[in-house]
This record gives sequence, structure tokens and C-alpha cells, in this order.
Amino acid sequence: MAVIEFLTLANHAEAVNGLLYLSGAGWSEHWRIPNPDGSKPPSRFGIGMSILIPWGEANRRHDLALWVESEDGGEPLMRVEAQVEVGRPPGLTSGVDLRSVLAVNGDIVFPEDGGYRIVAQLGDGEGEGRTRSTSFRVHDQRPPHG
Repeated sequence: MAVIEFLTLANHAEAVNGLLYLSGAGWSEHWRIPNPDGSKPPSRFGIGMSILIPWGEANRRHDLALWVESEDGGEPLMRVEAQVEVGRPPGLTSGVDLRSVLAVNGDIVFPEDGGYRIVAQLGDGEGEGRTRSTSFRVHDQRPPHG
């Protein structure tokens, strides 16, 4: 069964020719400075992920949903739906798992500081590794010096 191998946050993410390029990846704390009028500025970030697809599930479409939500759940702030399909390249050893990497970049205005999470789900999400999430916190202040 296809599984989400990993899911991570980055400042920027790109998937090119089967490779995942991440800049400023692995963070869990996001610092933003509110505008002078008190409004919240948009936050730009990237999401990188890898899906491991067994040999027998190659050349088939796999439904993928990815969303950003508050740590309390509720209506997603952003949602992306896609289908992932990986073909078997010529000469590949029979039975080998295949990997598909994906990158999503976006701007979101988080309504308030606090906890959020990115959730990725393959199909109905049933089964081990079919749903992954990563949590992070948004802070309305300058980052501490360290």
C-alpha cells in the first residue's frame, strides 16, 4: 500500500526531475511581525513530501489531499487535492518500491498566533502511513535572538 514517507515544512520547496529541493526546511516555529495597523501579514512557506509506492501499485492513480488547519481542527485555511501516479521506468528491478516527491508553496494569512498543522492524506487515510501531519506555531512578534 502506498504510504506518505515524510512531510516537512520549509521556507521554499521544489520538486524537479524526481528530486526534492528544500530551502530552510524542518522548522516548527514561524515568526511574523503584524502590520502597523494591526493586520496580519501573509506567511509564505513550502511543504515537501515523499510518497512511497509499491511496485504493484505503480501506473495507478493515488488520491492525495493536503490541508492546513488550526491545531483545534475546524475549517481548513488551505486545501489542495491531487492525484499521484508513478510509472515504472525501463530497466528497473522487478519488485522495487518507487518514490514520488511533491512540493507545494503558498501564502496564508493565519488569523491569529497559535498552533497549526499541515495534514496529508492518501486515499481515505485508512492504514498505517496513509495520513501524516506536522505541527507548528505562529508567533506575532520578532524572533528571539539566539
